[in-house]
Amino acid sequence: MTTRLSRNRNYQLLWGSQALSEAGFSASMIALPLLVLAVTGSPALSGLVLGVDAMAQLVAGLPAGALADRWDRKKILLGCEAVYALAVGSLAAAIWWDAVGVPHLVAVAAVMGCCRSLFGPAEGAMLAGVVPPAQLPTAVAMNSARGALGQLSGTAVGGFLYGLGRAVPFAFDVLVHLISLVALTFVRAPRREAAAPAGGHLGREMAEGLRWVWSERHVRVTVACAVSLNFFFSAYYIVIIVLAKERGVTSGEIGVMAAMLGVGGVVGSLIAPYLQRRLSPYVSIMSVFWVLTLLTPLAAVIHDGYLLGALFVAMALLPPTANTTIGTYQLLLTPDRLRGRLTSVMGVIGGVSAATGPAFGGLVVQTFPGTNAVLLCAAGIALVTLVVTVSPTLRRFPRADTLVPEPEPTTEEKTS
Repeated sequence: MTTRLSRNRNYQLLWGSQALSEAGFSASMIALPLLVLAVTGSPALSGLVLGVDAMAQLVAGLPAGALADRWDRKKILLGCEAVYALAVGSLAAAIWWDAVGVPHLVAVAAVMGCCRSLFGPAEGAMLAGVVPPAQLPTAVAMNSARGALGQLSGTAVGGFLYGLGRAVPFAFDVLVHLISLVALTFVRAPRREAAAPAGGHLGREMAEGLRWVWSERHVRVTVACAVSLNFFFSAYYIVIIVLAKERGVTSGEIGVMAAMLGVGGVVGSLIAPYLQRRLSPYVSIMSVFWVLTLLTPLAAVIHDGYLLGALFVAMALLPPTANTTIGTYQLLLTPDRLRGRLTSVMGVIGGVSAATGPAFGGLVVQTFPGTNAVLLCAAGIALVTLVVTVSPTLRRFPRADTLVPEPEPTTEEKTS
């Protein structure tokens, strides 16, 4: 008899430890630009330090996936937590001793980005070994909720802690990562021997992961559609923030707007397992695009910040269901030896659209009047929606429960 997910000790340890880590990371991310601004007085350097973290995640993304398929994944998780805690701890100590410099800040941001880049593929690939296939959709949805909860709580806590002292949010981040490190030592999961032979070529392994994503038609099409949607929506988000400011919406209301997007994501993640079981894959994916197509133009006529926040909630409710459908299918379809690379390819592609979308949005809102900028982004989303609606590949998207995961090679595994 399969243990219920709520009683799956290994998953609960993994989920709880990373909920803490997400909150700690978000606390540091809200405090870091404030710290750089306080130390240097330069907004440009604040953006540079945050950009280093994002760039490190992108640059290390593909190698991280290959390494997650080479090495013992649990050891990767433990190593990343330890190195992350050391890096942020050095920053907290430097603040305490009033010895913070820009090179140190940049180095810490780079280490944070690299650790998260390596941790993500290792955890994502390990999930299918911790959770039975029948529970995987719920686990994927709960991981999505975990990220949204961690971001919401960490951002709020980070701002408050920074008000108590510059070093406090970073000390909090170190503490929760050390707690996470201890919790992860008790997770029992399949431990794989090194998958690559001695002298294996990392570049060829990375290329194999890219070829796998490209060769699987359903994966390839969903990635293309998701990247296009994320590009236009992240541009739309920037346009709405700028437009709200121009219309006299207060900073406090804008903060509520941003938070409501996270609230919608949390609620959507909680209902995702229920909807994923009752909707066909095609309907669960298509509904996201159509809801956004119908809702995004409304911002052109809404001038109240709280109403815009409610609009964000409505937009964020269904994406977790589609992500659960797609993510579960990908994990079950992908052989275990490639799961780390699958996760890293998804992360890198998503990171590229997340980085270029806001830049496009800034250019659009600078070139066109506010309402036209909204409608331009909405038109881009509508175009992607039409492609999704008529796609024969998405119409025949298989249910995850029709897949049988590749059997684990017992000669190469042992329980840690």
